[in-house]
Amino acid sequence: MELPFRLLYQDEHFFAIDKPAGFFVHPPELSPYPVPKEKICLYHLRRTMKKDVIPVHRLDAPTSGVLLFAMSRDKARELNRLFAERQMHKTYQAVVRGYVEPEGLIDLPLEADEGRITVEAQTQYKTLAQIELPYPVGKKYPTSRYSLVQVHPITGRWHQIRRHFDRIAHPLLGDIEHGDSHHNRFFRDTLQIQGLCLKATAIELQHPWSGEKISIQAPPCEKWERIHHLFQHGSDAI
Repeated sequence: MELPFRLLYQDEHFFAIDKPAGFFVHPPELSPYPVPKEKICLYHLRRTMKKDVIPVHRLDAPTSGVLLFAMSRDKARELNRLFAERQMHKTYQAVVRGYVEPEGLIDLPLEADEGRITVEAQTQYKTLAQIELPYPVGKKYPTSRYSLVQVHPITGRWHQIRRHFDRIAHPLLGDIEHGDSHHNRFFRDTLQIQGLCLKATAIELQHPWSGEKISIQAPPCEKWERIHHLFQHGSDAI
């Protein structure tokens, strides 16, 4: 059986896939609608590899990119230790509304797992490119501005990147839970860029068993090539 996603790295301890947008890591517990097993990563991986592989971390269903799995629970515990000790470095790219600072640290506590208890949360970012398009989205401004950012979450909270940028008034494009519906519609209908503009582009770590430095990169895809083209050429790309 062929996997519906690409393997990016594999050894006897762990492996990484390029998770497509729309796929769940495991069956969602609180989903108001049934999710077909064909859209669940663990279903495909355990069926194909004939092994009870373990997710090391999570990506939201609308987020694409690098996702790690361990070959056993013992291996997962060791990799989770790297996350806990902040020795696992994750890089994302995102498109946000408006012009953000050239670089910054968002240090704002967030509610833990949709609860009332708040926990520390830090997200570093760097602006890669900015565009201003001659389209009034909404009634406030005659043009629309967007930033392409590289993001490094220091902590790993639920929807951390999405919530952090929303809290500083620069929500991610395509985010139906925390974003701006007018700009989401503009990206979807006018720019033909579908879904959440958030991708896990890389994970770097020192291999816990070999000591080798490992860098796992997500390959280019049509959606993000279109996004990069937009930021390179502005309104000429439309």
